[in-house]
Amino acid sequence: MRQDYRAENKDLIVNINGQLLHRDKAGVSPFDSAVQGGDAVWEGLRLYNGRIFKLEEHLARLEDSAKALAFAHIPSADEIKTEIRRTLEANGMRDGVHIRLTLSRGVKYTSGMDPRLNTAGATLIVLAEFKPPVYDKGGVRLITSSIRRPSPDVLDPKIHHANLIQSILAKIEANCAGVDDALMLDGRGFIAETNATHVFIVSGGIVATSRLVACPEGVTRATVLELCAAHDIAFREQDLSLTCAYRADEMFCTGTMGELVPIVEVDGRMIGKGETGPVTRRLSELYAKLTAASGDPILGDD
Repeated sequence: MRQDYRAENKDLIVNINGQLLHRDKAGVSPFDSAVQGGDAVWEGLRLYNGRIFKLEEHLARLEDSAKALAFAHIPSADEIKTEIRRTLEANGMRDGVHIRLTLSRGVKYTSGMDPRLNTAGATLIVLAEFKPPVYDKGGVRLITSSIRRPSPDVLDPKIHHANLIQSILAKIEANCAGVDDALMLDGRGFIAETNATHVFIVSGGIVATSRLVACPEGVTRATVLELCAAHDIAFREQDLSLTCAYRADEMFCTGTMGELVPIVEVDGRMIGKGETGPVTRRLSELYAKLTAASGDPILGDD
């Protein structure tokens, strides 16, 4: 995966706590909790023709994560929608846009870890970029990372937190190996996800994905399972070992930033025929139809 510089993002307007600022002038305080300890939660959204796909589900996950971290103040869904709308309008955006929401515990009155040092309320950042799906639809190559995903007794993956060091370390391994991303296992040795996406395998026409143990909840993941149920595609949620991946007929990954993308190689082993398989293709087409026909209107003329 490579994300090239896009000229249309040169003069982006970024929203920080309601202030609309040029990207070169936007910044957060060195006392902000996101800077002090990665104490923040986040969501990735995608804008399709003036509509944000699964917006309510994303905002619910953001709120749930903030509650789990005991944030004293959480902006309402309506407040967040207002700031998203203002940001999109300021940038003249309508389609082909990825939005990253970051909500931190806020600014501390002095440096330190203790949440009681936060008395100024949360910090909300809305960053919208012109960004098409970031993966090569022809397929991606993975290696298995040495970095493990933690279980709920270490750090519950249901908290969509902004401390992404594990993912970054895994991505470094993938970069050094010359592949697109890294497959990450849980503490028991089963597949959790990649450093950035959820993982599905297809064997004998049955779609399978990891259980929500070290695997985090995913909006796109849930959408794929809903599509399977609605279109009579057999599916399972189960523990998956690396051998399940190596011998799969097809394999694909999912996420808001990349949508559905085939995985054609893992640890030097070709998956299936090394190309997009029929089940992956069908689910990709169903997903594209769904994003084109649904979503939450966010701009005034919808």
